Amino acid sequence: MGFRCKTCDREHEGLPDVGFQKPDPWFDLPEDERERRAILTADHCSIDGEHFFIRGVLSLPIVDGEPDEYFGFGVWVSQKKENFELYLANPDSADIGPFFGWLSTRIRYYAEDTFLLKTRAHFRSGNLRPLIELEPTDHPLSVDHHQGITLAKAWEIVHHFGL
Repeated sequence: MGFRCKTCDREHEGLPDVGFQKPDPWFDLPEDERERRAILTADHCSIDGEHFFIRGVLSLPIVDGEPDEYFGFGVWVSQKKENFELYLANPDSADIGPFFGWLSTRIRYYAEDTFLLKTRAHFRSGNLRPLIELEPTDHPLSVDHHQGITLAKAWEIVHHFGL
């Protein structure tokens, strides 16, 4: 099944991932202070030189799909300063981490707030964003991450975000 990408306006085949462009704490900054207080790229963000975030992929296995088929959320997780700086110095290395962090993206598909779920960022080479692992809990997102979802549910999530 194909879809029209909102970013490039082209048709794509297959299940798209859902990505979040900024960590939620960035939105907490007054709009007129964001440029002065935050450094934001497609892959990392720092706020006031005190709060540090990286963007990674949280994968949900598709239980009724092809082998090794996943649905991905492009999410942000917090990092302590030392780990953030190590990642910036080694963005294409699988030899660092994994590092603890807090999920810093509210995924509003889930009724229960996803903000500040415990995570571990697993770094990868090959210009790939880190894989984000959620701590096993009874939170519905954690359950979906660890047990998987159906292809129908993945499309439901995609459509929830208007893709």
